Amino acid sequence: MSVRPVYIIAGVGNGTGTGAATAIQSRASRAQRRSLSNTAKDIVAAGGEVAAFPVKEYNYSAVLDVFNTIKQHKWSSSQEPAEIRGAVWNAGAGVFKNFLDVSEEELQQSIDANITAAFAFSRGAILAFRENPIDNLGKRGTIIFTGATASIRGNVLTSAFAAGKFALRALSQSLAKEFGKENIHVAHAIIDGGILTDRSAERRTGDAREEFKTNQDIRLSPESIAQSYLYLANQDRSAWTWELDLRPAHEKW
Repeated sequence: MSVRPVYIIAGVGNGTGTGAATAIQSRASRAQRRSLSNTAKDIVAAGGEVAAFPVKEYNYSAVLDVFNTIKQHKWSSSQEPAEIRGAVWNAGAGVFKNFLDVSEEELQQSIDANITAAFAFSRGAILAFRENPIDNLGKRGTIIFTGATASIRGNVLTSAFAAGKFALRALSQSLAKEFGKENIHVAHAIIDGGILTDRSAERRTGDAREEFKTNQDIRLSPESIAQSYLYLANQDRSAWTWELDLRPAHEKW
């Protein structure tokens, strides 16, 4: 009997960014904060099957528990058994303030989203991968973490955000070293620049907004990032990438 691969995308946002694009590229099952009917329709149109598994908050138990829910889910279109073969941690919390203005609550939000929940997500994914046989690419599964410029460089206003992203990068590197020996592929992607989403466009005004939308040289496309993630998932064991650095052609920072 053939096996149906399941891919989990955490952090889909409003459906216009990296998480949604990755879900569509992989035609994936996804874990997300709220139902996004348009993204689901796109995945179905691409020939996949989709289910939403909302997580109310980014705490350890809530994120880990969702893996049990996914494993118990009955896929309607087929009686094929399902295996969790891919997981993308695209969730995060950004606090951009002067250091002395960052509150304890905001710091905790960054810790929860970038460290605590990421640890739980990693545990759930790796335990699921361990149940899988090695596939024709020589792997049991792939877990990808979405990083940022702040993963490797702190700056003014990024003390809380960079602290979380530095930790996420260290987590991914540690997991790659430990679980590569079990044929589990762990990768980290530094997204070095602005990504075209509804929210990022709305933060700009006038000509700057229009240029951000139309000029592909100055920002990243969610679909292009998703293609890079698919490339990582399809790498065979003889040449695995731990870290990618993705940026637009005309970088100014």
